[in-house]
Amino acid sequence: MTTTMTALARDDAAVRVAPQGKRTMSRRKLTAMMVSTIVLLVIAIVWFAPFIILLFTSIRSSADFAQNGPLALPSSFTFHNFVAAWGEGLFSDTYRNSIIITVVKVPIGVLISAMLAFALAKLRMFGRKTVMFAVFLGLTVPIYITLVPLFGIVKDIGLIDNVFGLLGPYLAFGIPFEVLVLHSFFRRVPEEVFEAARIDGAGNWRIFFQVMIPLSLPALVTVAILDAVATWNELLMALILLNSDQNKTLPLGLLNFSGQFGTDYTGLAAGILIAVIPMLIAYAVLQRWIVSGLTAGAVKG
Repeated sequence: MTTTMTALARDDAAVRVAPQGKRTMSRRKLTAMMVSTIVLLVIAIVWFAPFIILLFTSIRSSADFAQNGPLALPSSFTFHNFVAAWGEGLFSDTYRNSIIITVVKVPIGVLISAMLAFALAKLRMFGRKTVMFAVFLGLTVPIYITLVPLFGIVKDIGLIDNVFGLLGPYLAFGIPFEVLVLHSFFRRVPEEVFEAARIDGAGNWRIFFQVMIPLSLPALVTVAILDAVATWNELLMALILLNSDQNKTLPLGLLNFSGQFGTDYTGLAAGILIAVIPMLIAYAVLQRWIVSGLTAGAVKG
């Protein structure tokens, strides 16, 4: 009888202790979540601070910026900076040129990179490892050491001060990274898919265009938007190969806001916002594809 009563007392104590333990764990989880939220909020504020400062600078007057500095809130708001920046940055010409080189270069680069990555990942060919090493070696070549030979080559073919003179160099420096990303994705596509296509009589070209391209659409969109951003923002090669104002790209147009005796910071801020609007829209529209492309193949099985 005494043993039975002792066991019942222990069970009753356990019942009373369990809810207290659950409450303690819940409080710990709640505290951890609150701390994590605060930390992420601080990181987000720090991350977006440059963009917020850029936005405030673009809608304030030059006198207000000079008097109060970039960290102070604007004393008044004006959109005149955007109107003036459009003319000073030559955006009528630079926008056109950047759109032309981006629209032409990105599809060509993605297509070449996809075909090469498919061949390296799925086709049995002689010297595949050598080709892969040569392609990836391009990631290690600094752009600075290629400027002199690039200038000579482009000059010899008569494309100096021509926006299409940028096409070859941009492709050469963009393809290695795109191949690296797409090769990693293609390797994770099951071999059974290709075996089934070959049983149906499909050749390599048909498998690539009708099987691989639809399956890899998120990865292709991701590579395309990253390549478009890199092409849109490239400055150094455009600075070396382009001279006249009517052939300059957007980054070169932004240089007009800096002169010998000073920099128009409010106009430059407005010009930067004008220049990045297309890429911001592209990120917003293609965000779902970009995230799925970056995470595709991350978990196997």
